Amino acid sequence: MEVTATSRHYVDRLFDPDPQKVLQGVIDMKNAVIGNNKQKANLIVLGAVPRLLYLLQQSSSSMELRTECAVVLGSLAMGTENNIKSLVDCHIIPALLQGLLSPDLVFIEACLRCLRTVFISPVTPVQLLYTDPTVIPHLMSLLSNSLRTQEYITQIFSHCCKTPEHQTILFNHGAIQNIAPLLISPSYKVRMQALKCFSVLAYENTQVSMTLVNVLVDGELLTQVFVKMMQRDQPIEMQLTAAKCLTYMCRASAIRTDDSCIVLKTLPCLVRMCSKEHLLEERVEGAETLAYLMEPDVELQRIASTTDHLVAMLADYFKYPSSVSAITDIKRLDHDLKHAHELRQAAFKLYASLGSNDEEIRKKITETENMMDRIVSGLSESSIKVRLAAVRCLHSLSRSVQQLRTSFHDHAVWKPLMKLLQNAPDEVLVMASSTLCNLLLEFSPSKEPILESGVMELLCSLTQSDSPALRVNGIWALMNMAFQADQKVKVEIVRCLGTEQLFRLLSDPDTNVLMKTLGLLRNLLSQRAHIDQVMSSHGKQIMQAVTLILEAEHSIEVKEQTLCILVNIADGNTAKDLIMTNDDMLQKIKYYMGHSNVKLQLAATFCVSNLIWNEEDGSQERQDKLREMGFVDILHKLTQSSEPNLSDRAKTALQQYLA
Repeated sequence: MEVTATSRHYVDRLFDPDPQKVLQGVIDMKNAVIGNNKQKANLIVLGAVPRLLYLLQQSSSSMELRTECAVVLGSLAMGTENNIKSLVDCHIIPALLQGLLSPDLVFIEACLRCLRTVFISPVTPVQLLYTDPTVIPHLMSLLSNSLRTQEYITQIFSHCCKTPEHQTILFNHGAIQNIAPLLISPSYKVRMQALKCFSVLAYENTQVSMTLVNVLVDGELLTQVFVKMMQRDQPIEMQLTAAKCLTYMCRASAIRTDDSCIVLKTLPCLVRMCSKEHLLEERVEGAETLAYLMEPDVELQRIASTTDHLVAMLADYFKYPSSVSAITDIKRLDHDLKHAHELRQAAFKLYASLGSNDEEIRKKITETENMMDRIVSGLSESSIKVRLAAVRCLHSLSRSVQQLRTSFHDHAVWKPLMKLLQNAPDEVLVMASSTLCNLLLEFSPSKEPILESGVMELLCSLTQSDSPALRVNGIWALMNMAFQADQKVKVEIVRCLGTEQLFRLLSDPDTNVLMKTLGLLRNLLSQRAHIDQVMSSHGKQIMQAVTLILEAEHSIEVKEQTLCILVNIADGNTAKDLIMTNDDMLQKIKYYMGHSNVKLQLAATFCVSNLIWNEEDGSQERQDKLREMGFVDILHKLTQSSEPNLSDRAKTALQQYLA
C-alpha cells in the first residue's frame, strides 16, 4: 500500500498546473525508478506513461521537460518485458520517432536511447521501425550528429534487421556508406554496433556482401578492417562478430573459400572460440558460425578438423559444467547450467558440418570418446534444438558406408531414430527420414531390424505429406527398401503404399519426388518373376504412367529413368507382351533410339535388345515385328556411333538377328 501511495503521488504531480513543479516531479520520478522494478511497474499501472508521452509531445513543454520525460520513459523501458509491452501499447514508438524531428540534440539522444531500449526487447515488433517510410532515411541523416546517436541508431538497425526485406530497405537507404566510417570511430561501443550492423546486413545476402567487398574505410579495404578486428588483442565480442561478417560474405560467394582471410584468419579465429577458456555463449556462437562457414566446402572441413585438435575440443562441450568447474561466480554457474544444452546443440551442428564429406573426418568423430552414445542420448533430449542437431550429426555420419557397417550397427542407432520419427515436427522429420534412407541401403546391417520394426506404414504416410522434402524422403526410403528385396517385401510396399498413391506420385510436381518414385518402380520391377507378377496385376496402369511421362515435358534424367523401367519390363517373360502389343509404345522407343541424347538412345536400344533376345519364347515373332517397323535399320546406323557404349549395345542387339 505504502509503495502504491507514494507512486500515486509521483503520478499526481505530473498534472500540476505549474510547469516548474511538473518538471521537478518528472526529475524526482526519474530518481525514484532507477533500478527499482517494483516502482516502475506501479507507475505504469497508475497511468504515468500516457501522461509522460503527452508532455513529451506538447510543443508548449520546455525542452528540458520533454528531455526528462524521454529519460524517465527510457528508464521504465529498462524494466521487465511487461513494461515494454505496456509502453508499446501506449504508442511510445511513433511518439519518440516524432521527437527525432526536433533540432535539440540532447532531446534527440534521449529519444534514441529510449527507442534503442524498446527495440532491443524481443517483445517489440520490429516492423514498427519500417511503418513510416521517412524514418530510416531520417535516422541515416542523424548518424553524423554525435557518438551517442551513432551508437543508438546502429544498435536499433542491428536489432531490427530480421528479414531480406529489411536488409534491402537499409541497403537502399545507404546503410553501407553511412555505417562503414563508424568502424574506425574513437568509441568502442560505436565500432562494435557498426560491426554488428554489417553482420546482420550481410547474412545470406549476396547483394550486400558483394558491395561490402569493394568498400574502403579510410583507404583500407573493409575485409582488412574486419581481419584486424579479429586479432587476439581485440575484445572477444569484436573478434567473433568480425569473423561472422567474413563468414557471411564468404557464404554469399563474395569471398572465395580459399582466400587467405578465410583460411588463415577467420577459420582459426572461430576454432579459438571453441576452446574451454571462453564463456559458454562465445563457445556456442563460435561453433555454430564455424559450422556454417565450412558447411559447403570440403577443403575448409579438412583444414578445421586438423586445427587445434578441434574434434577433441568439441568433446568438452558435453562435459560442461563439470563438477570441478572453475566457475566461482554462482550467478554464472546457474546461467550456464540452464544453457548447457546450447553447447551440446552447437557441438552436434559442428560435427555434422565437419563430417559431411570426408571419410577420414567421420572416422575421427566416431572414434571420439563415447561419441555414438552422446548422439543417441541427444536424440531423446527434451530440447527440440538438441534433438534436431543430434539427428543432423547422425545424418552426416550416415553418409559413410563404413560407419553404417560398424558404429551404427554396434549402437543400434536405428532404435532411437525410429522413436524420434513418431510425431516429430517437420524439421526433425526431414533430417530423421533422410538418415533412415541411408540406414536402409542394402549394405547396412540395420536394414533388416528396421524392416521388422514396421517402418513401412510411417514411410508410406510421409509420401502423402504437403512438404516435398518429406515426400522425397518417404519414397526414397521405400526405393532403398525395394532394392534387391525379396518378393514378400515388394508386395508389401505396393500394398501399403497403394497403387493410387504410387500413380499420384508419378505425376508429382516435384522432380525429385518423381525421380525417386521412378527409382522405386524400377526396383520393384527387377528379377523376372517379380517383373511378371507386378505387371500382371498393375501392367495397364504402369504402361499408362510411362506413356504420360514420355510424352510430357520432362528432363533427360526423368526420361532416362522411365526408359530404364521399360528396359526392365522388356526383360520379363510375360511382361514383354505389354510393350510388344502396344504399337504406340514401340514408336516411342524407336523415337528415343534416334534422340540427340546418348543416355536416352542407350536406354531405348537396351530395351529393344531385351525384346528380341534369342533364347526366349516368341523371340522370332518379336524380331520379325520390329524388323518390319524399321528397328533393324536404326540399329545398323547406331553401330556406327562414336559412343562406344552405344555402338556395342547396337551390335549386341543385331547379333540376335544373326544367331
